[in-house]
Amino acid sequence: MTRKQRRLTFIGVVGTVLAAAVGLVFAAMGDKVAYFKTPSELVAMHSDPDRRIRLGGLVEDGSLDRGEGTTVTFRVTDTADAVTVSYTGILPDLFREGQGVVAEGVLQDGVFRADTVLARHDENYMPKEVADALKEQNHYYESGTVTQ
Repeated sequence: MTRKQRRLTFIGVVGTVLAAAVGLVFAAMGDKVAYFKTPSELVAMHSDPDRRIRLGGLVEDGSLDRGEGTTVTFRVTDTADAVTVSYTGILPDLFREGQGVVAEGVLQDGVFRADTVLARHDENYMPKEVADALKEQNHYYESGTVTQ
């Protein structure tokens, strides 16, 4: 075997191993990946019911309904559209109407069933994805005012 053939064989083996490793990583991440969507994007898309989504926006004023037990429903809005969210569990202490929120779960029968709800952690913080989405729609809240 010549030196050139050994080099090509080595490159082929390394390429095959790297391709297999990348394939295994994507196979392992397949069910764990959750794409961020705004309420407008979620309303416009036809989502697979088993597909995990991160929904971000503002908790609509007057939409919080504390049901029986620890189940709550509320609406998340980006001021253009709103999506009803159902969550069973204890909400974060900073969860309030009119504040930024990110919920992770699946959309089933028009209701977003969240298994994780994240609220902002201080007065000036808003999740970057939510802030970017609101800026794109010219509805960015900064220090209690709407920036357009």
